[in-house]
Amino acid sequence: MQAILSDVHGNLAALEAVLDDLYARKVTRVLCLGDLVGYGPQPVECLELASKFDIVLKGNHEEAVLTEAVDFNIRAGMAVNWTRERLASDPGGEKRMILLRGLPEQHVEEDKLLVHGSPREPTREYIFPGDARDAQKMAALFERFERFCFVGHTHVPGVFTEGDGFAHPTELLKNIFLFEDEKAIINVGSVGQPRDNDPRACYVTFDGDSVVFRRVKYDVDKTADLIYKSEGLAKSLGDRLKVGK
Repeated sequence: MQAILSDVHGNLAALEAVLDDLYARKVTRVLCLGDLVGYGPQPVECLELASKFDIVLKGNHEEAVLTEAVDFNIRAGMAVNWTRERLASDPGGEKRMILLRGLPEQHVEEDKLLVHGSPREPTREYIFPGDARDAQKMAALFERFERFCFVGHTHVPGVFTEGDGFAHPTELLKNIFLFEDEKAIINVGSVGQPRDNDPRACYVTFDGDSVVFRRVKYDVDKTADLIYKSEGLAKSLGDRLKVGK
C-alpha cells in the first residue's frame, strides 16, 4: 500500500502526525506531490523528513523559492521570501536548494500520473471543485493521462471522474473511492494547510483498486504559535490552520 500526500507547507507537527498514521497502516511507499515549503514555520525540518520519501515532486512554492513568487498574494509572497531566507541561513541550506532544483515536475508510474497542479501545467494550474462544471477544461485535462491522475495544490480533497463531476470525501462511502473503468483525477488534499473547513491533516492511501482519504489530528496550536513568533510570516497563516480554511 502506498501513501500519497501533498502541500505540507512547513507544518512539521502535521507531517509528523501523518507519518505516524501511515506507518501504523503498514504503508510501504510514500509519494509527495510538492509544496513541502511555504506558509509554515519549519521548512527545513519538513524537507529533512521528506528526504526519506520514495518520490517528491516540485510544487509552485518550491518553484517560487528557487526563482520568484509569480501570481502569489501578499502573505504567500512574504512566506516565500521568509522560507528562502530560512533555507539560506541553515547550515545545510545550499544542499537543500540543490535538492529543490532537482525535483521533477511529474512522475509517471504504470497508468498513474502524479503532479502538483494539473496534468496540463504540473506546478501551477489549479483544478478547483467548481471546475467540474467546465466541460472544456475537464476534457482537456482528462485527455492528458491514461487512467489515474493524483494532484494537490488546491488543498481541497476529492475526486473528479470523467463526465460525473466532483465528489468531496464526505460524499463517498466511508471516504473510499473505488476504481472502475472511468478515468479519475484525485486531489489528495493538504497535510499542512487544509482548506475544506476541516483543520485535520489530509492524505490518501492507494492500493491499486481504491483510494482512501485519511484525516489526522495534530497539534494545530503548536504550529500556529510558531507562525505567530516568526517575523516575516503573516499571523493570519496561523489563524487559518485552526479552522481549516
